[in-house]
Amino acid sequence: PMPKVYMINESQPNAFATGRNPKHAAVAVTRGLVELMDDNELAGVIGHELGHVSHRDILIQTVAATLAGAIAYLANMAKWAAIFGGGRRDEDDNHGGIFGLLAITIFAPLAAMLIQMAISRSREYKADNFGAKVSGHPRYLASALRKLETYSTRIPMDAVPATENMFIVSPLAGSKMASLFSTHPSTAERIKKLEEMY
Repeated sequence: PMPKVYMINESQPNAFATGRNPKHAAVAVTRGLVELMDDNELAGVIGHELGHVSHRDILIQTVAATLAGAIAYLANMAKWAAIFGGGRRDEDDNHGGIFGLLAITIFAPLAAMLIQMAISRSREYKADNFGAKVSGHPRYLASALRKLETYSTRIPMDAVPATENMFIVSPLAGSKMASLFSTHPSTAERIKKLEEMY
């Protein structure tokens, strides 16, 4: 079914899709995207976003984010238990349990975040593949991604980091550390995979 279409009054070229399933979906594009892209590139971007709708990626990302949040919450509870001596029966016990709890509080949220990023990155490749096929040629989306990479770093967008994974390219122009923890694969790698399709 035809998703609802919205335009965001932002000068940074970008787009995203949302909705739990194809019957309840929406695609949003920024004003900057419409002004920058030609018709073929715009078709590639919209095809990519329709790929997310078709593959129910928003539902998958929501489940992954919920599980990551639950793991982080449990790790936080374990941290406070370790701080206040939770789980110790008497003072003569071996303190190895505290170190185990501290290790869990550090590594569990990190592991949850890495799993969430891996899921998000793999979904981007699938949506790129779908967008290339729907638009008629992988070159259209590859060209759009080149423009998006160039302009999204030059033109800032007031976006919340929690919504970064929704956009076709990260709206957060940031440091190398931010790109290390990005929910998106590198644009160069995405373009390379698209160019290998033809």
